Amino acid sequence: MGNYTTEEILRMAEEEDVEFIRLQFTDMFGTLKNIAITARELERALNHEYLIDCSFIAGISGEREPDMYLRPDLDTFSVLPWRPQQGKVARLLCDICRPDGTPYLGSSRYILKKTVDAALADGYTCYVDPECEFFLFHTDDNGMPTTVTHEQAGYLDISPLDLGENARRDMVLTLEDMGYEVESSHHETAPAQHEIDFKYGEVRKMADCLMTFKMAVRIIAKRHGLHATFMPKPKKEANGSGMHLHFSLFKNGRNIFQDQENPEKLSDEAYYFAGGLLAHSKEMALITNPLVNSYKRLVPGYEAPTKLTWTKNNQDSLVRISDPRGDETRIELRSPDPSANPYLVFAVCLAAGLDGIRKKLKPVEASDSLGFEEGQKGEDLGKLPENLKEAITLFEESSWIKEILGREFCEEYAAAKKKEWMRYTTEITKWELEEYLYRI
Repeated sequence: MGNYTTEEILRMAEEEDVEFIRLQFTDMFGTLKNIAITARELERALNHEYLIDCSFIAGISGEREPDMYLRPDLDTFSVLPWRPQQGKVARLLCDICRPDGTPYLGSSRYILKKTVDAALADGYTCYVDPECEFFLFHTDDNGMPTTVTHEQAGYLDISPLDLGENARRDMVLTLEDMGYEVESSHHETAPAQHEIDFKYGEVRKMADCLMTFKMAVRIIAKRHGLHATFMPKPKKEANGSGMHLHFSLFKNGRNIFQDQENPEKLSDEAYYFAGGLLAHSKEMALITNPLVNSYKRLVPGYEAPTKLTWTKNNQDSLVRISDPRGDETRIELRSPDPSANPYLVFAVCLAAGLDGIRKKLKPVEASDSLGFEEGQKGEDLGKLPENLKEAITLFEESSWIKEILGREFCEEYAAAKKKEWMRYTTEITKWELEEYLYRI
């Protein structure tokens, strides 16, 4: 992938014998959608002339005029390596625009762009290094996913304990073929749990990267007879899957989180950014942890954060400031999970960190508990929401989150999540039947 022009894409499509192009975009909840066109329609699509009916797309379905145009991002052109080598298939990630050519304000990709542009106006460029975990399970005789695995591998184990090694290798090679730089891959703590890590990059590019990553992982897993899931907590007895985010902030070509004059080599801005993440973590939990199942992961005893703590080395804390490494100094947020929409997660996290810098929300020197310097807002922030209902309430009460995402977006997002919570609360679970049916 690179800085392509329309002419270069048309030429590459012809030279690569591309016959189909998938115009892809992301809905409100981070689900990748697409429409496939033939190569002869590519020029029309590149001229922003491709109209789609968004009546059934989450985040757009309520519009009076749901017809929207797809505006391809030329830099995202990529041939899909798993498709046939003759009559190839390529993809382009697209922005959603109204018929008059203006951006659709409810598009999650646009919300991230708007947030990034505001940071750029203040001279900041944000980079992120996401660590995205997932499970590989068997499928049944009908090809349907299960939670069955025959392996007992743990953290960093290798073959023959790690039965997903070959599938993970093919995922890495596929992503490299698509132009993404993979730094490492390994087996995670729980049986059948894996992680693939990318070289850190600018937040918009990394959000696109994560959407492509999820697509590729699922497809390659299926080719190996497995099902890949980014569900946060598929098995109650095992660690859940997180999406730990390592942020760095650059200004004038320099990582402002470092300060070589400070004995700790960390700047005030680093602490302020961490303070902003801590201060806003509860109200943005509905974005970083968007499912009923997300809160089954955020429980004590499974290496996931529950309290609003920050440390320098504790893996269970919500925010971790690792040992400073010059321009590679990072601040880690450990609560997000891989079911979340990466565009929205990066937008709210960047906005929260910058709000911490503006308001100088510097946490006190703490290791296992959170506090702020005396007189500042948020001296006792407590803990993360314990369930989706709490997260919805905190989200709806927040005026800050509405400034970042837009009031209409927040209203529709919260309404959908309320319906999800109601469906969950009226469901009769296996646990209830086992607990009550016989005894009561």
